[in-house]
Amino acid sequence: MGNRVAREDYEWVYTDQPHADRRKDILAKYPEIKTLMGPDPRLKWIVCMMVLIQFLAFYLVKDLDWKWVLFWTYAFGSCINHSMTLAIHEISHNTAFGNSRAMWNRWFAMFANLPIGLPYSASFKRYHLDHHRYLGGDGVDVDIPTEFEGWFFCTRFRKFVWIILQPLFYAIRPLCINPKPITRLEVANVAVQLSFNVALYWLCGAKPVVYMMAGSLLGMGLHPISGHFIAEHYMFLKGHETYSYYGSLNLLTFNVGYHNEHHDFPSIPGRRLPLVKKIASEYYDDLPHYTSWVKVLYDFIMDDQLSPYSRVKRRLKGDVKQE
Repeated sequence: MGNRVAREDYEWVYTDQPHADRRKDILAKYPEIKTLMGPDPRLKWIVCMMVLIQFLAFYLVKDLDWKWVLFWTYAFGSCINHSMTLAIHEISHNTAFGNSRAMWNRWFAMFANLPIGLPYSASFKRYHLDHHRYLGGDGVDVDIPTEFEGWFFCTRFRKFVWIILQPLFYAIRPLCINPKPITRLEVANVAVQLSFNVALYWLCGAKPVVYMMAGSLLGMGLHPISGHFIAEHYMFLKGHETYSYYGSLNLLTFNVGYHNEHHDFPSIPGRRLPLVKKIASEYYDDLPHYTSWVKVLYDFIMDDQLSPYSRVKRRLKGDVKQE
């Protein structure tokens, strides 16, 4: 477990990201894909159902023994809360109410944020759109680990610890790589979330709060669903910076596994991404992909060629217009 990773730097490239050109080619050949763009009318009802499920869970765990609170936190709460973060990812692309009602999407994302416990939705929106527009961009794309992460987490054991601590690094990385002025919407997100957390503690006690907060941290750490963090853009094969996953966990994650398809067409809701792959199959069938996020996590830890440095990175040219 002490073997040191061979990589000592990112994979620097001097080409543009592949998604814009592929999107142009696909739309020229299959213009009907444009009909898949636009909001998903089911999304808001699914999100409301999931929020209500967690509210019911808060009530049910308040009288359980602590051992059962912790069990259900990992076995159930972590799955739902991680799925809620991916619902917020969907909403960040305005797929709940459409581009014409952008603020409806922002406030609805705050509602989806409630059972997660950590105020996250408003900031995520700002940084995630930069990730799409400037994939791998040095100093802009905060999805890429910092120099410290690449340097320090360089053995199998340290990579294991790094995966457990993913929520921490996703929280502090924007402050290190690309800090932005705080907006009123972010202040509102914090105020709404803290008010909810205090109300939950006052009404139901500490156990539901622990269930909520720990569920979010565990679900985004060493958890089967969190394999998507590694699967999406870590360079398992040289020359490929985005990978799709075609496994059953897409059912819980709004098809985030269809990641090549998502970056090619970010305005298409996750529910319709399998149709993109079906229509333009010749563009996706030969791309490397995964069928198990658990195997992705295992391979990342055990392969001494892989580390947080295993990311494609590029220096941006011209004007950079950030969200």
